[in-house]
Amino acid sequence: MRAIDRVFLIGPMGAGKSTIGRRLARRLGLEFIDLDAALEARTGVDIPRIFDIEGEAGFRRREAELLDTLTRQAGIVLATGGGAILNADSRRHLGSRGVVIYLRARITTQLARTRGSSRPLLQAADPAARLQQLLDERAPLYESLADLCVDTEDGNPDRLAAELADRLQHTEGMHHD
Repeated sequence: MRAIDRVFLIGPMGAGKSTIGRRLARRLGLEFIDLDAALEARTGVDIPRIFDIEGEAGFRRREAELLDTLTRQAGIVLATGGGAILNADSRRHLGSRGVVIYLRARITTQLARTRGSSRPLLQAADPAARLQQLLDERAPLYESLADLCVDTEDGNPDRLAAELADRLQHTEGMHHD
């Protein structure tokens, strides 16, 4: 059995990708990288500012370029942004370079977890309707890409990370390639 050295977390905003990802990386002895935080560090500005200056298209281009670079890096748990899977190249990189875990959360949970955030795609008159629209568009992509699907509803990131680490360490042939 080959050790798993690249784990990619996908799913909607508020599903727990960063929170669970940090704990999962610690359990697996891997480095945790948050794609959005890495993008902010690389550009020197926050994501809302990138959206303001370059629009969503500019942000997605930068996101796809960085995702390509990071998915080549061994020894990581990478938490992607909710829309990272919209790019076909990014989907291919995620699917061929590591184990992909889809973290699912209900709209009510996503709303509670993202309340008060400055996320550009939530700056809408009806954030719940916006989250539902995003999920309707993206869920088929998340599901088609995932090696594992996990519900994060109970909100216990330590237990979820422990379960995921256990599943990853005891599953052979999970990798796409």
